[in-house]
Amino acid sequence: MAISFDNALGIHEQALQFRVKRTEVLANNLVNADTPNYKARDIEFSAVLNGELTNGSRLQATNSQHIAPSSSSFEPELMYRNPLQPSLDGNTVDEQTEMTRFAKNTMEFQASFQFLSNKFKGLSNAIKGES
Repeated sequence: MAISFDNALGIHEQALQFRVKRTEVLANNLVNADTPNYKARDIEFSAVLNGELTNGSRLQATNSQHIAPSSSSFEPELMYRNPLQPSLDGNTVDEQTEMTRFAKNTMEFQASFQFLSNKFKGLSNAIKGES
């Protein structure tokens, strides 16, 4: 019996890829904190999750009454953040907010990585016949 990694790993692989992409976006915001007219950007995890859940390659209808999943590929949209207090030079990056989001994203990356690691351990144990 062949192992389907898409089914075995779930959404954890995509979550890890999202966290890497978000790290790049947040780091770019921090680097440009002093750049005039730079607009802070971000990616919403809920939008990525909804996109993955509606992606046809991930879901299959098991009942004729189920809604058919979309077959289009999903790419997360990079959005501009609404500033709490923009600076006089037009820059919308708040360093403390960006650093907080960066730290939170790092913890979420670690959690996603741990989930994925546990999935691989479970697959390895199943192949070896261990419990």
